[in-house]
Amino acid sequence: MRRHIWLGVFGSGLLLGCGAPEPVFETGEKDRALAKEALIVDTHIDVPYRLFNQYEDVANATDSGDFDWPRARKGGLDVAFMSIYIPADYQQDGGAREHADQLIDMMETLATENPGKFSIAVGPEEARSVAAGGRIALALGMENGAGIEDRLENLAHFYERGIRYITLTHSKANLICDSSYDDERPWGGLSPFGVQVVREMNRLGIMIDISHVSDEAFFDVLEITSAPLIASHSSARHFTPGWERNMSDAMIEALARNDGVLQINFGSTFLTQAARDWSDRYQSERDALMEETGWDRDGPEVKAWAKKYRAARPYPYATLDDVLNHIDHVVDLVGIEHVGIGSDYDGVGDSLPIGLKDVSYFPALVAGLRKRGYSEPDIRLILGENLMRVWLAVERQAKR
Repeated sequence: MRRHIWLGVFGSGLLLGCGAPEPVFETGEKDRALAKEALIVDTHIDVPYRLFNQYEDVANATDSGDFDWPRARKGGLDVAFMSIYIPADYQQDGGAREHADQLIDMMETLATENPGKFSIAVGPEEARSVAAGGRIALALGMENGAGIEDRLENLAHFYERGIRYITLTHSKANLICDSSYDDERPWGGLSPFGVQVVREMNRLGIMIDISHVSDEAFFDVLEITSAPLIASHSSARHFTPGWERNMSDAMIEALARNDGVLQINFGSTFLTQAARDWSDRYQSERDALMEETGWDRDGPEVKAWAKKYRAARPYPYATLDDVLNHIDHVVDLVGIEHVGIGSDYDGVGDSLPIGLKDVSYFPALVAGLRKRGYSEPDIRLILGENLMRVWLAVERQAKR
């Protein structure tokens, strides 16, 4: 357990703009060895949607993005939950299930074409076996239950396709529940259909992910579920007061009573109020400009404006210390067994913290945990064993 608070090179609150040099975090041989030996599980990596938008061969080194095979091997990553992300637009326009199937096909092809590097894993023991053989286990999590559409039987379809957790909603309320991002909350939490979804996920053995849901939906799910929950890529609201996308202390305590686990998101806006304030101001000024000019959000005019904006107002990147602060907070609040890693690599753009810029940086996280006084067994719990415990418990509950 921790014995002291470490304030190292990243504890100064340094603010960087785009292209600013990044300090080098010193990792020792023990740190690198533990990262390689321990089971590292990251429950949220947005590779599928990244490749859907612009394909790259992540089985080899890539010039962009946060994940590829060489960097993942360098970092010691063993089990990578690939996010099968369904944008909220599919809820209105249709095609959510088809889109999800496309992304799953893409991940299956990646594994099939690179059998010495990747393998799809549909259970915790299989994931361990794949990792023990020197490959990366690609587990699948669906981000947005919109893929279920309005048919409960689609849950069985996606279970057969390898989906092992489902984030119940994303940026908008859907047929299952309300979203933390959406002002419109038609269900006041979980919908009647959502109640059926939760019970069927328990029956099949699909982990229920409560990242993105409203607070009311979270507590509704807790009343119904017979298995532990996960928050696949959220952080502690203690550091971002009032921001519902992160979890309050009361929610973290309730999650711990459920024997669940909070997987810490690495995006700077999840970690510090300074990054949240910058983001809120940027979005407000950008949206006002678009309304005034009629410019498109993805058009060259807005991109040019955004570049000038960031040059004039450097983005306040979080640091590795901020990630450690969130881990410390959860541990101090509910114990070591209820925190893990859900980085959101390839999903949070240019907002990753200094010291954790891609999947090669996990040894730095190990070094930071060691310097804060965490024992090796505790570090192993945080890196992946807590999540594996929950995954196994969900499987066993389904068998019962």
